[in-house]
Parts: sequence; structure tokens; C-alpha cells
Amino acid sequence: MRVSEGSPLYGRDPLLRSLVPRLTGLTLDERSRTAREHQGDLPVVLVTGYHGIGRSAVLAELATRYRDRLPLAHLRVVATETAAFPYAPADGGTPTASTLTEILAELVCGLAPGLRRRFPVLVPGLFAVSGWHHGNAEQRDAACLRFARLLLACRLTTGDENTLRHAWATAVEGRLEARGADARDAEYAEPEDLSPDAVTAAVVAEYADRHQPAAAQEWYRRRFPRGADGQDPLVLLGQWFQQGGDYRHAAEQTLMAAFLHDVAASYGRLQRWNREPWPLILLDDTHHPSGQGFLELLLKHRAMPERPDHEELVVVATRLGGLPEDASAAVRRNLPDLVKSSGWERKGLSPSAGLLAVPLTPLSRDDILPLLVPDRPARPLHPYLASAVHSLTGGHPAVTTVLCAAVLDATGKGDSVGPRDLLQLRAEDGRPVTEALLERLLPDRRQRDRLTLLSLARDSTAAEALADHLRLQGPDQLPANSATDYLEEQQWQQLTPPDEPLVTDPLLRTLLVHEARRTSRAAEDGRGWQDIHRFLRMHHAQRGESGEADALRHTLASGNAEAVVAMLAEEFQSEQDEHAAAHWLLCLRYAATAPTPPAGEWADERMQVALGAHDGRYAGLHEIERCVNRLLHALWHVSEPHAEPDPDMCKAVGEELAFLSPRHPSWHAVLGQAARSWPGAARKKRPFPITGQ
Repeated sequence: MRVSEGSPLYGRDPLLRSLVPRLTGLTLDERSRTAREHQGDLPVVLVTGYHGIGRSAVLAELATRYRDRLPLAHLRVVATETAAFPYAPADGGTPTASTLTEILAELVCGLAPGLRRRFPVLVPGLFAVSGWHHGNAEQRDAACLRFARLLLACRLTTGDENTLRHAWATAVEGRLEARGADARDAEYAEPEDLSPDAVTAAVVAEYADRHQPAAAQEWYRRRFPRGADGQDPLVLLGQWFQQGGDYRHAAEQTLMAAFLHDVAASYGRLQRWNREPWPLILLDDTHHPSGQGFLELLLKHRAMPERPDHEELVVVATRLGGLPEDASAAVRRNLPDLVKSSGWERKGLSPSAGLLAVPLTPLSRDDILPLLVPDRPARPLHPYLASAVHSLTGGHPAVTTVLCAAVLDATGKGDSVGPRDLLQLRAEDGRPVTEALLERLLPDRRQRDRLTLLSLARDSTAAEALADHLRLQGPDQLPANSATDYLEEQQWQQLTPPDEPLVTDPLLRTLLVHEARRTSRAAEDGRGWQDIHRFLRMHHAQRGESGEADALRHTLASGNAEAVVAMLAEEFQSEQDEHAAAHWLLCLRYAATAPTPPAGEWADERMQVALGAHDGRYAGLHEIERCVNRLLHALWHVSEPHAEPDPDMCKAVGEELAFLSPRHPSWHAVLGQAARSWPGAARKKRPFPITGQ
């Protein structure tokens, strides 16, 4: 079955149906083999992109299609928050891991049943490095739960997971108590006698009594310096791991080598002769430190000139954002390039040469149109709705999918949806669509709520002033700095300039501004829409001429078009300097980008005003002021980023500028040029050009 056009995976077929099957040797849908592209040396496929681009959906689809057809492990890397080992999800969801040892343990639990392999070298090593501080029950229970899951996955024992956990905890504690008693009898007990080293020795001794890991001990012994002869290599491995620093790094390298050794040993001549599919590892969110560490160790091992083990392990990982800074040797390929071949070939001995980076790209306008074709059309959709969705989302797959589903749901109920209605829709669960989307795109609720208000500010300086006015300060750093740090951490932007908007991503800013508009109607304590824009207008007005455009924009955002028209008309009539024309147009253009006020506080009559339908209201005004009024409302209407410009509004922009041009003694050339170029720019949704700017 093909990926449906309504799925967030739409357009990902080159990765799902071409590349991964050629790496594993097994087609995505059918139970049939396919030719392998690489032999003996496989790239690590790193799928990159921002929030909602479909990285996790790609892995979930691969897991669904390949589960039970080849050895498969699928897990998500999370930030380190607790020492406790995460329990396997009871609902069958994706397991999580926050450290390298947790990742390796989850990989064993996922791969062992399919490989029919007991991981005889790695599992004893994982036991050895999983010590705890004596007396810390939480650490002990977490480690013993890991032991139980590993033993059950590798079929080294049978029974209930919790029973095994308790049995191991009791057995190890018994050994430690016996050692403590012996030490007391000898009258030399020291605190370090029951340190993590003592726990490691007890764990290794218990494992050795139960499973006789002689072959594993010999393998690990060869990994240590000659000076370590005579010591139990598993105990030494655990000690190095607990010691930290360079010792831990060496221990982690050894664990990675053990993992790859066991995987390589599981594929003998018979499996290769039968062309059994290679095992598949799916690692989500490897931008977290432990995920980066795992990939670095794997890539470093594969880059060795004389690799001891040539495992055939297919790894597809995802990373938030782009490539790591130190991955200069990685091979980059776009999705269409993957249809026939990956184009990957290892060049050089740099670890990053083993990476095949595949950035997930936004949907095109042509991709969006099929998402708006319902199974049972209730009524014809607006002819430019696909264009409007693309203009609003920039092709962001997750947001596009949610909006298109909301459109079909609304039209199915008999509602008429136009481009300007998109942000007013409701998601499948009945919540406002912007609320649902922002919860997904900005998971941190505190930062999300903070950004909803601060997104209305012009730049970091204005945002900080607003935060101080609204008393948003908390125990952390300045609210605006904290918010930008969060956005940069979440890969929405990089190094936010202080004179730029706090939120630089157009889609995210649009969603935040609309959410502020939606939630501020009933707000108190100065957090209402009018209150915020009144404060920001005053903030920019204090800057003099440099803040004039911003002050006008916030005035218009509060719905006070009359004041904006009066200020623009006064400057038009009083300013004679020909160079001031550019500044006047800039103020006009920027003011027209103002977000519209909440519907309950303002009636949208921009089109009627722009076309002169309400000229009777302004009969007492000078003709210049009436013209500026029509021009401002026309520009305000066509400047909405996601709305298809109305032809009459575009024409009105040119006509009003043409009317003003000959009525100013020194601005006629600049205004005449704007009259000719701005209507076309409005129709094509391009920036309005200003002569001399």
C-alpha cells in the first residue's frame, strides 16, 4: 500500500521505499528480498529537519512495516533527567533511553529475539557497568530491572520481570552484606568497601555464578592494557566506567565494540547465503547528548582502517535541526536523489564520512492540493485554499496536515472556509487549531505561554520591556533571553539578532500572534490585546523618528486606524523634503503588517473602506486624508501573509498611490514608482519596493 496523500509521510517514498529497502535487503511492503546497495560497509542514515517535519513519523512507519519481518529495535533518545532506567512502555509505545548504556540495553532487548542471539559479550559488559551506590534503592531497582529485561530478551532465563528484578536485588545485596560482615570481623571496614566498585564486583560475581561468561571475560581481557593481567576484566570494565573521564570513554568504546561484535557474529555463512535481511536500528532524536555519543562511537568504530568486525547493521537516526558542526565529511542527499541509489561512498577515515544525511524538506504547493480533496466532497472548496495553506505553513508537513484535516472537517459540517479563516478552525479534538499546533511545536508550556505574549513585540528590547511591564520575570535569566535560548535550543532559529523579532520563523510567529489574539480577549492584569499594544506603542514612540513605524503599527493593531491615517496624512501634507518620501512609504508599508485585533473587539471592514464604500463616514476629512485612509486599509488587507490578495485590493493600492503622487510637490516620482510596482508586488506576494531603500 502506498503512503496516502493525507499522511505526514507524503513525499517521503524515496527514503521509505527506495533507500531503506536497498540497505536492509527487504522491500517495505512485500515479503520479498531486494538487491542490496552496499556490502560490508553501510552508511548511517541521518534524517534531519525541524519540529513537525516528519522525522519521527518516518521512523514509526519503518518500525510498523518492518516489525516481525527482520530484527528491529526502535527507541527514542531523551534528555537525561533521572538515574532511573525507563520502563518499557506498557502500551507498546516507543521505548526511551537517556544514557549510552540505556540505549545499548534497549537495542539488545529489541534485536535479541529477531537475531536469535544472546549477545554473549555485550550483556555481561552491561551488567558490569550497571552498578549503584550501596543503599540507593532507586538506583538498585533501576539496574536490576535492566538485568531482568536483558535476561528475558536474550532467553537466558524465564519468569516474571518484577520477580527477576527482586531476585537480583536480593542476591546482590546478600553478597554485599556478607562482604560487610567479613570486613567488620576483620576490623578494617572502610566506607569505600561498599562503594560502587564493591557493587560491581558483587554483580559480576552473581552473573558469573549463574551464566559462566568465560568467553566474554576472555574477549574483554584482550581490550585492556597488559598491566591489568590478573584482574577480572568485567570488574575492571565496571570500575573504569564508574571512574568517569577518559576511563569511562574507553569503557564505552569497549561496550560499542562488544555490541558490534555480537551483531556481526549473529550473521554466519548460512544467513548470508540465504540473504537474510540485515537488522534495523531506528534511533529518534539523536541530537540529545547520549544519542550523539552513540553515533560518534559507532561511526568511529566503522571508520577504523582495520575493523575487527564488519557487522551489517542498518541504522536510521533522526536529528533535530541540521548536521552536527563536526560532520564536514558527511554525504548529503536530497530525497529525490535516493530513488535509484544513495550516492554514498566512504571517502577518507573521518568518522563523519560514514554519515548519509537526508534533510526532510517542506511540502510543495502541489503536494498540498491532494490533501484538500475529500472522499465525499460536501461543497466546492475555495479555489486558492491550497495556496493559502502553503503561504501560511511554508509547507510544514505537520501543520499542513492538521490544517487540511480541519478544513475538511469544517466543510463536512457545511461551513465555508476561505483563506482568511484558516487560523479560526478547530482541530480534530475540538480545540482551537492554533492551540493544538503550538502545544506540539513548543512542548514547554511555560515558554509557550511566555512567547505567546512576547511575540507581539518588535524585537528583544521591546520584548524585555513588555516582559517587565507584565511582570514575567522568573527565577531564570531575563524572560526574552530565556525565550530566545529556548527557540534556539529547539532549532527554530539561530543566534537571534537583538534588533530582529523575538520569533524569527514566520509560521511560528503567525501562530503565536493569533494565539495571543485569541486568548487575550478576556485577559486581565494588563495582558489584554489593547493593553499590550498600547504599551508597545508608547515604548516605540519614546524612540522618536526611529520608532515611528513601530508606533503606527501597534496603533493599527489595536484597531485605531483613524489615528494612523491622521499621522500619515499630516506628514504627507507638512513634509517637503523629497528624501522623506521613502520614510513615509516605509511607515505606511510596515504599519500595514499589523495583526488584526480580536474579532469581538473589531469588525473587519477593510475591503469596504478600501473600495470607498464608507467614504460617507469621512466626508468631513480632506481628500488627502480620505485617500490615505483607503490606501492604508487596502494595504492592510493584502499584507496578511496567508491570504490570497484580492485583485480589487491590489488595484486599489496602485490607484490611491497614483492619486497621491501629483499632489505632493517633491514626492511625486517616488510615489509614482510605488503606484506602478506595488500592485504587482501585492499580487505576487512579494515585498513592496521603495525607491532609495
